[in-house]
Amino acid sequence: MVAPPACSADEVPAPAFCPVCRSPGPLPFKRVDGWDYWRCAHCEARFLDPRHRMSSVEEHAQYLNHENDPDDPGYRRFLSKLIDPLLQRLGAGLNGGQEGLDFGCGPGPALASMLREAGHGMALYDPFFQPDRAVLSRTYDFVTCTEVVEHFYHPADRFDQLDNLLRPGGWLGVMTCFQTDDDRFANWHYRRDPTHVVFYREATLRAIAAVHGWCCEIPVKDVALMQKPF
Repeated sequence: MVAPPACSADEVPAPAFCPVCRSPGPLPFKRVDGWDYWRCAHCEARFLDPRHRMSSVEEHAQYLNHENDPDDPGYRRFLSKLIDPLLQRLGAGLNGGQEGLDFGCGPGPALASMLREAGHGMALYDPFFQPDRAVLSRTYDFVTCTEVVEHFYHPADRFDQLDNLLRPGGWLGVMTCFQTDDDRFANWHYRRDPTHVVFYREATLRAIAAVHGWCCEIPVKDVALMQKPF
């Protein structure tokens, strides 16, 4: 991470709005190693102060270290936490399969490969590795975001975009490590990733769903499946 600006905790200007739900007046949460975090009393998100975000060049360099091998059995088991309950709702390729988008697919689109194996068509988008914005001009039966939403600098805008990408009745599948214990936040491995800037709880995902009128299911920890109304 880049060294934080020299600034006492009392001098840190408060963000006007929560970046996740746009509620006014986020509250101070914690200062860890000179980095300031805020919390939203409405959606319960925790987020890094915008002053401490990485540049796009630094962020890209971090992502190049990620290993997302579609043939790695351990990684496939990890992704199955989202894929298995999602396929139950999609019908596992019945009626010729459905059209999906892997939003933020990264350098190795393993999840898309697994969903294609199940009979579904998959488009890919990633601002660094699959930057074809033409796929964002279409709509889909389902959109997946695995280990993506914690990287969003402007999550409220991104969830608006995801809503627009979904057809009526479509599913949004999100996987991110839920933040549950404030006392352990400072030493939490997820916080230590310098590209992670927003931390969600179950309540946060349910609040996002409520904003858009989606139903929200939490089939297992760290996974939310949200359906757009017909």
